[in-house]
Amino acid sequence: MGRRRRRVIKVVKKKLPTVFVCPGCGEEAVKIVKEATRSIVHCGACGLKDELEAAGSAQPVDIYCKFTDKFYATGKPVSSESETTAH
Repeated sequence: MGRRRRRVIKVVKKKLPTVFVCPGCGEEAVKIVKEATRSIVHCGACGLKDELEAAGSAQPVDIYCKFTDKFYATGKPVSSESETTAH
């Protein structure tokens, strides 16, 4: 007689997000471009943009948290392309 076959349980590993929600407009359109010591955070929908210092080991999630903290601390957009093109 044969043995009963065991069910294979696959472990799903969650990945960190690469696109984030913009604190200014609420759209999921914030991309992060990471360089050696600086990171550029840019919203594709409203044009909100900021440049932050980031350590080499910093993950995009960490950079996004610094960006949102800076945004909510000032209470206004850091810089917006729509404002600069309107003038």
